[in-house]
Amino acid sequence: MYSQSEVLEFVKEEDVKFIKLAFCDVFGKQKNVSITDNELSRAFKFGVAIDASAIRGFGDEARSDLFLHPDPSTLAVLPWRPEHGRVVRMFCDISYPDGTPFESDSRLILKNAIKFAESYGLTFSFGSEMEFYLFNLDEKGNRTDEPYDRASYMDVAPEDKGENIRREVCLTLEQMGIFPESSHHEEGAGQNEIDFKYSDALTAADNAITFRQVVSSVANRNGLFADFSPKPVKNAPGNGFHINFSVKDKNGKEVSSNCIAGILNRIEDCTVFFNNTEESYKRLGSNKAPAFISWSKENRSELIRIPAAFGEFKRAELRSPDPLANPYIAFALMIYAAVGGVVNGEILPPAADFNLYKADAETLSKFKKLPTSLDVAKQKAAESQFIEKYLPKSIVSAYTK
Repeated sequence: MYSQSEVLEFVKEEDVKFIKLAFCDVFGKQKNVSITDNELSRAFKFGVAIDASAIRGFGDEARSDLFLHPDPSTLAVLPWRPEHGRVVRMFCDISYPDGTPFESDSRLILKNAIKFAESYGLTFSFGSEMEFYLFNLDEKGNRTDEPYDRASYMDVAPEDKGENIRREVCLTLEQMGIFPESSHHEEGAGQNEIDFKYSDALTAADNAITFRQVVSSVANRNGLFADFSPKPVKNAPGNGFHINFSVKDKNGKEVSSNCIAGILNRIEDCTVFFNNTEESYKRLGSNKAPAFISWSKENRSELIRIPAAFGEFKRAELRSPDPLANPYIAFALMIYAAVGGVVNGEILPPAADFNLYKADAETLSKFKKLPTSLDVAKQKAAESQFIEKYLPKSIVSAYTK
């Protein structure tokens, strides 16, 4: 948690020559602009201008100037860059030229959601479980359809060729001050998963963005392509972005049932922000990806499950999002939905303590389904008073039109 003065001192003492000012477009794709060490003081004081019209969801040519303001608390060295003339990264807040915060800055949207929860005495923690495939590259450096290995769930080396890649990813993240909780091979050939211990909402979202960059960089360095898309291989498991969350009140007491009810009651409206591609809906409903709006303990066929855990590790897990989701928007919507459940005293329906994938049609008819296509999800969001209340029109338009 550096201050501006500490960052300036760090840059001077540690031979830092380039600073990457990072931010995301509205869909969560990381962008950045690099400045030299000599420009950092000016960046802290005035910000650095960018052309917003070239960024998805940021506007058009009529009002195209925006400014990046580096957040010193997010300073991280990029370990895969040179030791001499080092490169660091900071996430940025975004503003208009007059200093007004840019309403489509998804990091700002999450900050506002955190403040909203705090106004009700609620504190949220999040932990991410993100899956990805590794594919071989061809002689021109392009992704092939050949997975890096043919291993399956939690296999070991030599069948699991991804072991050393995951190790390198975890060590790189630790050098950046991010500490993974566990890693293993997933069910699909070439599929991997790395999980994170919980942290506050903003840090967890920053870490999710950093994670995708690190995995892609490490994979490329090893002659591989890391694919985070929801359904990279037909008839194989898709990639999930399982979001673990816990909520405490001002007395430190766990608040769970009302929060889960709040999310279940608003999940249809939120789905396009969790699953924003056509491919997303090929994943839902198969290979442990949920299709129905339900919950249970431990059960991996549910939308929200309560994993077996003890003490500080007790949490709930939302299983529908995929890794192309913008984590800032995803976490913000979960917070707003959960707080709504607490404020309104919303009650959980009975737990679905059975395997939904094997249930008969009569049983399944009692459960509402998640949107089954991108168009349906867009329509739900466009018509939602909940979404209209908490997301700016520019964000809603970018996702629904």
